[in-house]
Amino acid sequence: MVHPPASLQPILWSVSVNHLDLEEDKGYIIPQVLVYGTLKEIRWLFRTYSKSAIASYFMKHPVKLYPKDTFLFTKNYLLGLEHKPLDADRYVTSFFGPVKQRAANRV
Repeated sequence: MVHPPASLQPILWSVSVNHLDLEEDKGYIIPQVLVYGTLKEIRWLFRTYSKSAIASYFMKHPVKLYPKDTFLFTKNYLLGLEHKPLDADRYVTSFFGPVKQRAANRV
């Protein structure tokens, strides 16, 4: 089993990096690093997994972790998916829950 480096423990806070496997746990590792990682940690992610593997996982397994600006930066710049129509409601969240037009739909 190959573990993420100990330096990622603050980003992968819910489990010890010594218990994570890079392949088996990529569904936890990839989104956590994309959302909470610094540029240094994001560079590590792209050295560890191919850009196409990260983009594929991002598109096939949306998680509601991304602030809107982080989602757009990740989608459009880091992953080069600016022409892929992805439902932001499946990715974007706020401190108050999913971001969507709440009141406008009821008025």
